[in-house]
Amino acid sequence: MFTGIFVKILSITLLIAVAIVLILGIGTLFKGGNTSKKYSNKLMQFRVLLQFFAIIILIVFAYFFKN
Repeated sequence: MFTGIFVKILSITLLIAVAIVLILGIGTLFKGGNTSKKYSNKLMQFRVLLQFFAIIILIVFAYFFKN
């Protein structure tokens, strides 16, 4: 169904997406001001949600492709 290369690419893409949202959230937090109040907490909430989906997908991949 899924090839090994597809699984690797999707896994790396998910991890990079989480890292980008984390960096944006921390950058916005340290920027301060009105932008920080408006977006920092939302970015961190999005990061947690993205991490949840990434972990679930990685666990599913590990379960089905344990060879």
